[in-house]
Amino acid sequence: MQDVSSLVAQAREGRPRAVARLISLVEGASPQLREVMAALAPLTGNAYVVGLTGSPGVGKSTSTSALVTAYRKQGKRVGVLAVDPSSPFSGGALLGDRVRMSEHASDPGVYIRSMATRGHLGGLAWSAPQAIRVLDAAGCDVILVETVGVGQSEVEIASQADTSVVLLAPGMGDGIQAAKAGILEIGDVYVVNKADRDGADATARELNHMLGLGESRAPGDWRPPIVKTVASRQEGVDEVVEALEKHRAWMEERGVLTERRLARASREVETIAVTALRERIGDLHGDRRLGALAERILAGELDPYRAADELVTGLTRG
Repeated sequence: MQDVSSLVAQAREGRPRAVARLISLVEGASPQLREVMAALAPLTGNAYVVGLTGSPGVGKSTSTSALVTAYRKQGKRVGVLAVDPSSPFSGGALLGDRVRMSEHASDPGVYIRSMATRGHLGGLAWSAPQAIRVLDAAGCDVILVETVGVGQSEVEIASQADTSVVLLAPGMGDGIQAAKAGILEIGDVYVVNKADRDGADATARELNHMLGLGESRAPGDWRPPIVKTVASRQEGVDEVVEALEKHRAWMEERGVLTERRLARASREVETIAVTALRERIGDLHGDRRLGALAERILAGELDPYRAADELVTGLTRG
């Protein structure tokens, strides 16, 4: 058993091993997870969470690394959660993002963690919200959450970040088409990376046109900017940071930031409650109560919906 209070104290001092152990407790759904979350609760709420998403090949890891460099120049502590596809052999992250961000490995003001999706859809690991809390409590000013390559429906990052950055690149063929029904609806800031390639201006124009076809905006509403970058050369990255800060200021001024964080906390509570209930239902296989309900359904005395209601009522009471 880990000494949670000691780990939290060490994490607050910026000790990477303590942060790593806390996130490992989160990822492993440790029996001490409740104790960890209780200890972290008073220490959270200060970090600015930025999500980066986009199709494979647009340069998410390179852009994330460039943003780390920009924020470190401002003297801010940065945490990075790089969500990798799960290894089909071990179930762990493939760690490609940490390899690409190795230039920051020796910086004590940067903490980088690769997390495996473990089959979880939505582009994020299931434990990402709790891992974000760990980095927040550990004193990170900015937390960058880089998702796996997304498709049309894998837009979960929008529900976990304060600001969502959608990356595209010229020459991706159906990049914008693939984004139409999904990630083009969630972006607060759009980045056309690899802007030194042919077609960058055309991609930006098409993106601007598609955003213009979206919902009408009232005066004062946020208009997502489009920034062109060459992240591998750090070009345009300061403009991205400026756009992020403008969006944060806009949210704070209108109370949107608080609304997003309240919604995020609500979803987190709901997910934990549903997971706990699902686990309790899973334990019922072969249970007398489940069998009795099934017999009543076969006898025509009960329909499956009423049976489910009775089961949930019994579980929540018991």
